[in-house]
Amino acid sequence: MAGDLPEPAPDRARPPRPHALRRYGQNHLVDRNILGAIVVQAAVAPDDVVLEVGAADGQLTRPLLQRASLVHAFEVDRRYFTRLARLAVEQPDLRVHEGDALRADLRALEPAPTALVANLAYNIAIPLIMTSIAELPSVQRWGVMVQKELADRLFAAPSTKAYSAVSVLVQLACRRLETRAVPPSAFRPRPRVESSFVTFVRRGRAQEHASGAALGVAAPPPLLTPAEYDAVAPLVRLAFGQRRKVLTNTLAGAARGGVTLSRDDVRRALDALGMAASARPEELSPEQWAVFASLTGWLAASPGPARARPARPTSDTEVDA
Repeated sequence: MAGDLPEPAPDRARPPRPHALRRYGQNHLVDRNILGAIVVQAAVAPDDVVLEVGAADGQLTRPLLQRASLVHAFEVDRRYFTRLARLAVEQPDLRVHEGDALRADLRALEPAPTALVANLAYNIAIPLIMTSIAELPSVQRWGVMVQKELADRLFAAPSTKAYSAVSVLVQLACRRLETRAVPPSAFRPRPRVESSFVTFVRRGRAQEHASGAALGVAAPPPLLTPAEYDAVAPLVRLAFGQRRKVLTNTLAGAARGGVTLSRDDVRRALDALGMAASARPEELSPEQWAVFASLTGWLAASPGPARARPARPTSDTEVDA
């Protein structure tokens, strides 16, 4: 697989890579065999516009440019700006964006990105993935290097320790394709944790990936429309914010666009799903969360910010063990 990444011509004028800065969570991927493997796994197509965050000195950027029509590369570390600017002169299909991607208006990127492929620092991985799912509908495919603990959370099963609000919201919108374990030895400096390169695709899109080849296989249909997804997200976050408590307590008093949930509303929805009134948020699958929101009338409410009214605990329904 490393054959997909031809060795660049020696550049004796290129200065050594700056030392990693902890505040940016920098662990540079330097193993060329693994670089080649993840580029293949990412299945970037010739018509893709790739969003890369944390480009550094372009170790991943260069092979992405060989496959994509254009790469938007973000880098917050000023020490790499000159290197990336020089690469952009050599590669007209590279757009370098200096600064924090999380503070940029990613919706204004032209052309709009169709894939997110990046080696992500832990402190930005979750917000960037969630932002790209909710706010960048043009992005249809993800290939992200993250800590193994986060990769496990993204597609965790219900009723497991790793299952969280992030698990629900990612799986409501996306389907996992492949996960590749990456050892600490592939990075400089070596992280103290294991990493994983995980690829996933937006639901409803006819592109999946297996055995290093893109296949025209229909992906599962969307569980929610974009507007419904935006409505369900705060409800899921509210529930998992007190994950040890039962849903009849955490969601009682939640309000949106004229609809305020009562304990009876929550009980009735759980009963229709075949769930006990004492169910906690991690017991519902992403599919059940979509149905639950519909059964409570939450999705029928007019658009508006969701809020919660503190519910008075009752001894027969509150479980905090």
